[in-house]
Amino acid sequence: MLTAFTAGLLLITISELGDKTFFIAVILSMRHPRRLVFLGVTAALAAMTILSVVLGQTISLLPKIYIHYAEIALFIAFGLKLLYQGSKMSKACDTEVVEEAEAAVKQADSQLPKRKTPLAILIEAFTLTFMAEWGDRTQIATIALAAGNNPIGVTVGAVLGHAICAAIAVIGGKIIAGRISERQITLIGGCLFLIFGVVAAIEGA
Repeated sequence: MLTAFTAGLLLITISELGDKTFFIAVILSMRHPRRLVFLGVTAALAAMTILSVVLGQTISLLPKIYIHYAEIALFIAFGLKLLYQGSKMSKACDTEVVEEAEAAVKQADSQLPKRKTPLAILIEAFTLTFMAEWGDRTQIATIALAAGNNPIGVTVGAVLGHAICAAIAVIGGKIIAGRISERQITLIGGCLFLIFGVVAAIEGA
């Protein structure tokens, strides 16, 4: 369980910093009460984590040998992909992610009344975050981790990692966001995925 917890915590914390959902939380926290934004964002990420773990546990019903090699291949493929993407990135990429997040928040705001209730803010934060996280690399990584590791450890670690990132986004806001380089985070994430791939290969040897 400790291994699964550590893997979920590290993988999610590193991967989520500077991600689209991170900037959505930053933008929302500058427009609405931080506590409501944090609750909405964290609830969405927790729900996505639980769903991913359930999917991972469903996959774990397949023969163990297939799951083992699929986990190794997935982590290594993600790692190489992220390293390649990071090597090709420029500072303009950071701007693109922020612009995508701003566009998503703007569209959601336009569909709600000007005077928003606390419930409306919670729903907005939850919906925007959940939709942005769907199909993201962290979701796929969580599914892979849950397929071959203790589900409770993965869930607790991943939820805690998401909560840490959400807290950084909501509390630090624009100041911290402006200091985060998507290129550096992507490269670190790529190395982390490769490490997990190697660890999975060694453990199964």
